[in-house]
Amino acid sequence: MTADAENTPPTPPVPSPPTVALRKVQTAPVEPASPSNGDWGRVDDAGVVSVREGDDWRVVGEYPDGTPAEALAYFERKYADLAGEVALLEARHRGGGASASDLRATASTVREKTVGAAAVGDLQGLVARLDALTGALEQAAAAESAAAREAVDAAIAQRTSLVERVEELAARDPKSVQWKQTTAELNELFAQWQEQQQNGPRLPKSVAQKLWKRFRDARAVLDRARREFYSELDEVHKAARARKTALIERAEALASRGEDGIGAYRDLLDAWKSAGRAGKKADDALWARFKAAGDVLYGARSERESAEVEASREKIEARRTLLEEAKPIVDEPDLAKARAALTAVQRRWDEIGRIFPRDKERALDDELRKIEQNVRGREDVDWKRNNPETKARANDMTRQLTDAIAKLEQELADAQASGDARAVAAATEALDARKTWLKALGG
Repeated sequence: MTADAENTPPTPPVPSPPTVALRKVQTAPVEPASPSNGDWGRVDDAGVVSVREGDDWRVVGEYPDGTPAEALAYFERKYADLAGEVALLEARHRGGGASASDLRATASTVREKTVGAAAVGDLQGLVARLDALTGALEQAAAAESAAAREAVDAAIAQRTSLVERVEELAARDPKSVQWKQTTAELNELFAQWQEQQQNGPRLPKSVAQKLWKRFRDARAVLDRARREFYSELDEVHKAARARKTALIERAEALASRGEDGIGAYRDLLDAWKSAGRAGKKADDALWARFKAAGDVLYGARSERESAEVEASREKIEARRTLLEEAKPIVDEPDLAKARAALTAVQRRWDEIGRIFPRDKERALDDELRKIEQNVRGREDVDWKRNNPETKARANDMTRQLTDAIAKLEQELADAQASGDARAVAAATEALDARKTWLKALGG
């Protein structure tokens, strides 16, 4: 089997049948006839295969070692391959996943293969489909190009915004920068830059280099300022660590004084607060040592207080017993006896001594104070009643009221005798008032 080597693309070799004389389909010479009903090829007695293109026939190759049907089938398969490529291009264009520019280049290559191809089939139809596809791909490629330009412009704007933000950070006064937050933001900006660089559209080289240089320079300014800041901060922390270490040593030396060292420890605590920061980890460790030294002192006081609380249990019961003994004093009618009984209770109360905790002592004192206030109130009333000066003033007022009453009684009698009703009413009202006052004074 042979074919036109110039017009036929390389294909796997087809096994040749045994060389035999081909059976002629027609014994008489056959004139070419216009094909019908989709008949695109024909084979002559010599095994020459032709394809119909419009009203003309074009020889595509020879197939002398097979039947006419085998010859046509061979070149029809060539056509099927081309048709498959065209259909695949159309499907890829409809799917939208492939670049229109790439598909257009592939369509041009397939068209070159299709025109004058050594194949049997509707080659002109394939060319027409490729031409229509190429036109659609040209429009799609133009749209893709415009979209690509827009994407590049947007990417340039995005990267420019990143650059401007980094430059804004770099322009700040290093002394006012919160470096923890700024470093986190700088890392995030750089991550966004890398994301855009890896997954965004490719920028023009000159633009990309210019933007990167600005970003890199601003980041370098920040890095340098951050290193200087932390270098100075290390010195500050170092000095603070030294001061706090000295305070710890002084606090630990107070341990032998026990509770008596608490006052000095509080002074050291005030100094600690003004010693400055030494860094979080160092501060935590130093504070743990300083607090432990104070815990020793406060622990000694807690031990004493615990012992005092334990020793106060009997004292509390003794004072409660005294309270029960003192309660009847409020009902004692003889004020002198009430005062004597209260004084005896107060003396024994003081002899019991201090009670811990203090809140219990205050509660007991409050109960006794109520009894004391009752007796004191009664004494105040009695003193006011028996005070010589008060009595003298009361006697003088009594005399005045008595004289006034006698005078008003005479005026009332005269008014009654004269029949002056208004004078009678006035004298009666004044007389009643004076008698009421006199009664209030005990007269």
